[in-house]
Amino acid sequence: MKIIAMIPARYDATRFPAKLMQDLAGKSVIARTYEATKITNLFDEVYVVTDSAIIFKEIERIGGKAIMSVKTHECGSDRIAEAIEFMDVDIVVNVQGDEPFIEIESLKKIIKIFKDDLKLKIDLASLMVQITDDKEIKNPNTVKVITDDEDCALYFSRSPIPYPRDKNIATKYYKHKGVYAFRKTALLDFYRLPMRQLEASEKIECIRYLEYGKRIKMVETNVQGIEIDTPADLERAKKEWK
Repeated sequence: MKIIAMIPARYDATRFPAKLMQDLAGKSVIARTYEATKITNLFDEVYVVTDSAIIFKEIERIGGKAIMSVKTHECGSDRIAEAIEFMDVDIVVNVQGDEPFIEIESLKKIIKIFKDDLKLKIDLASLMVQITDDKEIKNPNTVKVITDDEDCALYFSRSPIPYPRDKNIATKYYKHKGVYAFRKTALLDFYRLPMRQLEASEKIECIRYLEYGKRIKMVETNVQGIEIDTPADLERAKKEWK
């Protein structure tokens, strides 16, 4: 089974300007993420796939492997799918470019799902972490997930799910973390199938897989990690790096 990591990266000057090129302890955020992914030794290859010449050159500068997107893409899954369409690969792990604090044990767990799935029932695997802060539960920027009794995703939403109508029920909430592992076939199906109503409404790409009947196995982790979306996040990351 050939397993690779793909780090989709956009140079977006409109959101926390050029966040992936911000300095994190002497190297850019995207360089730190690439190197952290590489040294896990979990992957046969690690690539950054981007539409930015700046990011492409940054990865080449540190001796890494970068792929330049040919088309314009709406989401990371589409960008990765274009890159791996003709590659000899079985499992693709999507690592977010703004998460340089790679948590190895969680990655091992989602990779193991595919190694143990001898009947090929699972199309994707991803991570979730329990959240208890009411503001985070209600925050539309936090994607929540609910699962069935086999920990397969039932739905993802920016709204609080499940809705706590009965206050006597000890409801648990889980945040979806942006690390995915796909079978190549599932990823290419995503690339070729059109967006439907639920995905368009929520703006959550994982919903497309559910709308077309794919099975997403969720793995619970206790590691929150640091996603670098704001200058404050970057300052926290710098302190953590030290």
